[in-house]
Amino acid sequence: MDIKDLFLTPVYLLFIYAVAFMINNRIRNKVIRPYFIPALNVKIIGAIALGLIYQFYYYGGDTYNYFKDSKVIWEAFLDSPFKAISIIFTDRQYDPSIYEYVRRIYFYVDPNSFHVVRLSGFFGLFTFHTYSLIAIFFAITCFSGMWALYKVFYDLYPHLHKKLAYAIFFIPSVFFWGSGLLKDTITLGALGWMFHAFYFGIIKRQHIVTNIVVMSLAILVVQGIKVYILLCFLPAAFFWIFMEYRARIRSGLLRFITLPIVIAISIPISYRAITKITEENTRYQLDNITATTKTTAEWLRTVGTSQGGSVYSLGEFDGTWTNMISKAPVAINVSLYRPYLWEARNPVMILSALEAAFFLFLTVRIFLQIKLSRLFHILTSQPILLFCIIFALTFSFAVGVSSYNFGTLVRYKIPMMPFFLSALYIIQSQAIKKKKKKRRDPFMAAQPNDVIVTT
Repeated sequence: MDIKDLFLTPVYLLFIYAVAFMINNRIRNKVIRPYFIPALNVKIIGAIALGLIYQFYYYGGDTYNYFKDSKVIWEAFLDSPFKAISIIFTDRQYDPSIYEYVRRIYFYVDPNSFHVVRLSGFFGLFTFHTYSLIAIFFAITCFSGMWALYKVFYDLYPHLHKKLAYAIFFIPSVFFWGSGLLKDTITLGALGWMFHAFYFGIIKRQHIVTNIVVMSLAILVVQGIKVYILLCFLPAAFFWIFMEYRARIRSGLLRFITLPIVIAISIPISYRAITKITEENTRYQLDNITATTKTTAEWLRTVGTSQGGSVYSLGEFDGTWTNMISKAPVAINVSLYRPYLWEARNPVMILSALEAAFFLFLTVRIFLQIKLSRLFHILTSQPILLFCIIFALTFSFAVGVSSYNFGTLVRYKIPMMPFFLSALYIIQSQAIKKKKKKRRDPFMAAQPNDVIVTT
């Protein structure tokens, strides 16, 4: 950040908030309207704070590398707008007209990271390539997806609007790591739109064509940057579809019988979808994913150790499926409930440890409040909860087994955090509702036409 950020950012923020308040005033639902501006506020604060942390605490990092690379696009724009547009939309094949520019882009050889550079360069065209403004536009893009995500949960559980708002908008790690000029910001926003379009288009069958188009675009974004998010999303989504139709069966016995059938159908369909999606990404093909996981884990552990970071170990990893799956329980525990408070070594880790402790507290409290049979009934009768749990657990396993570094893990795990915390709040509300029903006074429970006999 430099002097340009100080002068241009306030001017742009005036325009951004003018538009934001116009949109806010057009939100018809008075229950969710109060969350719009505060949720946008934390995203913008998170975007600026992340830049400051990277500049003055880490002295550099991915966010500034993306910014530095996108500066080449800005320079190309000053020479010729056509060249800048060509770089943004290039298919990364040799093009002599832009070679002098792209050869200076460090992430050009990394297609996943180059997508971030493209978007940064695009926003840079309208912001005079100002870091804070580019980061803010990243945050706004992500916010749109998070708002879409919130609308899904509110549609299903309107009485939990406050807790769901916290779970989706106000988890510190999510609005911090998911707001800056990073891959995580783009994929988190795309995940929100993908979830929204899936629910309203596929589950509720509303505006089907529009939602399928939105979902397809969101899938392309996630696939192009972090395909493993998609690999965790799709099995949960297919399972939700089948469970949704299963829930419409009136007979309890028949619903119970069809559960293993639903599982049996979901697995091969998910396998086929995953195979298709990873055709052009050999690193995440099922035959290679264990080797990719092993390589990533070793590299991140080495980097974390060399930089004095907070590393963790799941034991020896030999790169086989059997060995990797055996680490699922501890990997999931690492993602959901660690670092523990005594493992935190810096302010960022302390924040993550507090969040993990809160997740652990809620989980334990739920198991103390509700019987396993009741929990099973809640999950199987509400497909969205199964989706959230399946997505959260598979995603936690994926990032937990491949990170080996708490500093990296805290950023990688943010896509599952809103889903997991939302699921915990929903399950908790069901448990409380059940208890209240049992304890309800017979006089209070009586209907207007009821006759209560007392002696």
